[in-house]
Formats: sequence, C-alpha cells, structure tokens
Amino acid sequence: MKREGREKTLREALADKVLAMIEAGPEGDPAAFDEMALEIFAYQYACNQPYRRFCDAKGVTPENITHWSEIPALPTEAFKKEMIASFPMEEAVMALLTSGTTSPNQRGRIFRDETGRKLVLTANRVMTGAYLFPDFASGQRCRLLILAPGPDLAPSMGMAVGMEQTRLHFGTPESRFLLGRTGIDVRGLVAALREAEETGEPVALIGATSAFVYFFRACQKKGLTFRLPPGSRICDGGGYRGRFGEMTREDYYALAEEIFGVPATHCVNTLGMGESATNYFDNSLREFFLGRSGVPRRKVPPPWTRVAAVSVEDLTPFPPGRVGLLRHYDLANLPTAVAVQTDNLGYTDESNP
Repeated sequence: MKREGREKTLREALADKVLAMIEAGPEGDPAAFDEMALEIFAYQYACNQPYRRFCDAKGVTPENITHWSEIPALPTEAFKKEMIASFPMEEAVMALLTSGTTSPNQRGRIFRDETGRKLVLTANRVMTGAYLFPDFASGQRCRLLILAPGPDLAPSMGMAVGMEQTRLHFGTPESRFLLGRTGIDVRGLVAALREAEETGEPVALIGATSAFVYFFRACQKKGLTFRLPPGSRICDGGGYRGRFGEMTREDYYALAEEIFGVPATHCVNTLGMGESATNYFDNSLREFFLGRSGVPRRKVPPPWTRVAAVSVEDLTPFPPGRVGLLRHYDLANLPTAVAVQTDNLGYTDESNP
C-alpha cells in the first residue's frame, strides 16, 4: 500500500474512534482521550508539514512526549499564514474563514476534508442537542428564529454553517434566518415573536450576541416587550465588544427576561472558534432540565476535548481559577492540529479533566 493510502486508512480509523466518542455525548467516557490525543498528534506530525515544523522548533516529537498536555499548541495566527491541513489539499470539501476580530484584514483559513467535515458537524449537532435542547426527545423540533446570516450570504462563515445545521436538525419548516445584508429583519422578528405569544408554541432564538443587544436596545427605546411561551430559549455567541453600548452578562440576562420573558436559566452562551472544531455551551439549561439546582453556570468541555489556561508571558500552564490564555485540545481537530493556542482569556476550574 502506498504511503498516501496508508495515511488515509489511518485517518479514517482515527476518525471512527473520535466519532464514537462524540456520539456518546457529554456524559461519555473521557478515559480514551489521553491515548487518542497522542495517536492523533503522531499522525499529524507525520502528515502536516507546517505543524511538524512548529513542533520541531520546540523540540517536541511523538517519541519524546507521554501526555496530551505536552502536545505543542499551534497559535491561531498560524492559520493566517499557512494552510494547516493533515490531509491532501485536493481532498478539501470545506473552507471557513475566522472572524477576523483580532486582525480584520488578515483572517485565518480552515480547511477540512470529508472526514473532518463529518467530525465538526457531528460535534456541533451533539453539543447543541445536549445543551440547547436537552429536553427534546429524538426528532423533536421547534421554531428557530436565527439572528445571524445564512450560508447563502456567508458560505465561509462558521457561525452561518453551524446555524444552518442547527436549523436542519432541530428546526421546524417555519424556522428562518432574520439577519440579511441590511441588518436584522426587525419587522419579521417582531411578527414571529407575536405569533409565538398567540399560539403558545415555544421558540428558540439563536444568533450573534451583538444582534440580541441591538434588538434589546431598540425594544427599550420603543417600549416593546414580549411574553414568549414557557420553554422558549435564547442562545447567543460571538462575544460582545461594546458596539451598542456597555453590557454585562448580568445586564444581558435581565434584558432577556424584561424584553422576551425568558429567564436566565434558559439563556445559553456558546463559545466557538473556526480554528477548533467543538463549540462549548453554558450548562444552565441542561442543569435546569436535569433538575440540578444551584450548579454554577459554566462551559463544560466534552470528553473528546480538554481546555487549559496558560500564562500570557511565557505560555506556562496555570492552575484552576487563574485567568490566562485559553488553549484547546480537541480530537475533532483531526484534519488540522489537535492542539490550538488562542488569544482568548479565560480560566478552568477543578472539574476540568
């Protein structure tokens, strides 16, 4: 068997193992992570030239490490300079651009082959189901009102692709995107919210944090409020950088209840990035429906991932509770790099593996 054939066979075998972990969901067994991370690192070291050069510069090879935490984390900046792929580029079927919030004129490019596409879409479906729709039976759907551009407007935007997958898996036929070239379709959104009030059918509002803040502010100015049916929920993501005025998380929850009648327990924030496959969701709604009161709001890394906080100065790992730059280890990053170093600030807690 030629080298290319051996590499593809190995890639598919690794993907099958990762898919099994993902399909098991957030309550799956995390024990396989350590060995799997090292196996994927060895595969990527052999097949991903830019990543191998980065590891060699640090003096790290598969032969001289024994734990997943020793795997070099590729900086997100690298995705802006090179094609980071652990598969032949002619097999790429998915190309996404990063948000460009750090450097708007220089955005990262993330490529995935069919195997990688399946991994990222499966992780998105499983995490969305577990944390945004934990009370749904298999096949159950609700109307989704999406405050983000659809894939027709932004085919290379990770959020647009993810929202479309959420619509396909969890949305009714009446679900729709409400953010177009000229901004939010406010009239359409208001009409949909009034219809939900009249029918008593819960809805899920999903979209960019800034879009919700904008709509909240507009409603405050016009004195508009809604009382959405019990079971309605909100999921926001993408961060908020003060574009529509100062807004804390507590302010956001208060406005969600004031404007929509949706309690904080039913407000879920998600954290994702194009350079890493898995999105992380607040546990608030899941804990509510599991009947576990008093559990602090947090984002729970699923069994196929690990998260570490490291020093801004020298990237040394920090203990739980100390704020640093977040580093993601994600087995679903099989087509790129298993470990990614971000410039996002955060911290882990004692429950992080």
